[in-house]
Amino acid sequence: MKEVFSMWKKTKMVVLVALSAGLYAALLIPFKGFVLIPGITEFRPASVLPVVLGLLFGPAGAWGSAIGNLIGDFFGSLGIGSFFGFIGNFMFAYVPYKLWMNLGLVSRDDMEPDLKSKRKIVAYVLVAVLGSLACALVIAWGLEVLGLVPFAALGSIISLNNSIPAVVLGIPVMIVLYPRVKKWDLLWTDVMDPEDVPVPGGMSGIGGFFMTVSILGGMIGGLAAAFRAGQGFLYKGFETGGDVGSLGVLLVAGIGTVGLILSSFIQTMPEKNK
Repeated sequence: MKEVFSMWKKTKMVVLVALSAGLYAALLIPFKGFVLIPGITEFRPASVLPVVLGLLFGPAGAWGSAIGNLIGDFFGSLGIGSFFGFIGNFMFAYVPYKLWMNLGLVSRDDMEPDLKSKRKIVAYVLVAVLGSLACALVIAWGLEVLGLVPFAALGSIISLNNSIPAVVLGIPVMIVLYPRVKKWDLLWTDVMDPEDVPVPGGMSGIGGFFMTVSILGGMIGGLAAAFRAGQGFLYKGFETGGDVGSLGVLLVAGIGTVGLILSSFIQTMPEKNK
């Protein structure tokens, strides 16, 4: 996770944060009127961006996604839940680039996110879905803690609202943008100092596995606990009611959320050249 903070010393990375935030906000704001849950979320074709921004710009894409979402909230859904929205959208971009490098989905000899092979396309789909679920887990758990929205309803809606654009639109966008970003020397692994770029293998692989288990366990386990508490899936969750703030949901989804964050610190950095 060192690169999340060390990137701020690189002017080009700071510019990429601003660019990412501006692009995300610009695509979010026009759709604020297409409300799915009043005051909480809306139809979001902009969800195509965080995964792409994360893979291309790394931590700059993650910060940009978080800040861009917060800017978008000022145009219709700003509230106490925006705190969890900030963290969730950060994870939406952060998880994909971490797992791309550390989960063993692509060859260590060719980790460029160019999507030129079937293996890389499959890897993209997997990290996009996991990033979408991570975002959904954090936000749905946070609003369950606040007692505002049922976990099952919000978690399922955000998962679909994020993953569909990220996969369906994200692949062609990635194929178009990657060669240009690479040509302009804006790929984050080319911008950052070598000692600040994570390396796969060892503890990084364990951290990637722990991150994946935390996301899936928190989301699936949280949904199971929510169903037992009487909550419903998607919009049925608002019709059936159920126990919002259920202890089982708070514990299971909370453990997944904490595991997601802790797993970031397990993933190691290379030693400086001696």
